[in-house]
Amino acid sequence: MYAILETGGKQYKVSEGDVIYVEKLGVEDGAAVTFDKVLAVGEGESLTVGTPYVAGATVTGTADKTGKKKKINIFKMKPKKGYRRRQGHRQPYTKVTISAVKA
Repeated sequence: MYAILETGGKQYKVSEGDVIYVEKLGVEDGAAVTFDKVLAVGEGESLTVGTPYVAGATVTGTADKTGKKKKINIFKMKPKKGYRRRQGHRQPYTKVTISAVKA
């Protein structure tokens, strides 16, 4: 059984036992997480699509770790003008292990 869920403005296709990295959730490490914005649920050849969400469908998991991704460097430059700006960014994430898909 698999589900397509929405969190942090992104969509993820998950099934039981998967590990996903989502936008930072405000939970502690080791806490249970429930996603109720399930767009579709499928098993084998059957697929249930919600309008916009599937009623009564949930995906549960465990928040294993919260951290920051690898640093990206932003560098702006205008040639021959002496304009140079350097900026860095590290996006926070939460690592989630999916434990159950209920429909």
